[in-house]
Amino acid sequence: MDHKETRKGEVRKPATSAPAQGNTGWTLPKAMTGRVSPAKAADGDKPVFAYIASLPQPQRGIAEAVDSLAAKTLPDLQRSVKWGMAYYGVGDGWCFSCGGFASHVKLMFINGAALEPVPPATPVGMGKLTRGVELESEEELDEQQVAAWMSQVSSVPGVGGKKL
Repeated sequence: MDHKETRKGEVRKPATSAPAQGNTGWTLPKAMTGRVSPAKAADGDKPVFAYIASLPQPQRGIAEAVDSLAAKTLPDLQRSVKWGMAYYGVGDGWCFSCGGFASHVKLMFINGAALEPVPPATPVGMGKLTRGVELESEEELDEQQVAAWMSQVSSVPGVGGKKL
C-alpha cells in the first residue's frame, strides 16, 4: 500500500472506501473543508442532472427532491455546477447551492443570514452571510420552509450576477 508523507513527516494512508453504487468512482467529501466533488464546472440543466445522478443514495434522493422543489418554486430557474456542487439562480446571480457529502446534503443559501427565519447551519468557507440546512434524509426536507427560503433569497441580488 502506498503512503504519502506530509510536510510535517506524518504518514497518511490513501482512502480505501469503495465508491457507492451509482457513483462515478469518487467518494463524497466528509465536510465543507475546501474539498469538493470532482464534478466539472458547467452551466445548464444537463450538468446539474448528471451531478445529481452521480451521487449515491440517500444523497441522490435528497438532491433530486431539492432540485424538484426549486423547479416548482422558482420560475426561470437557472442551474450550474460550480465548485463541485449544484448552484441555482434566478436573474442576476446564484441564490443557493446543493451539494452531496459523505453523510448528508448541504443546502446553502447565499445571503442566507437575511432570511426569515435564518437557516440553522453556518458553513465553513462559503462566506459570512451564507446559511443553510444539512439534510441526512428526504424526510428532513421541510418543503414549505425551504420553498419560502428559495423565494426570499431569489428576490435579492445573487452572487456572480452582472454588475450594472
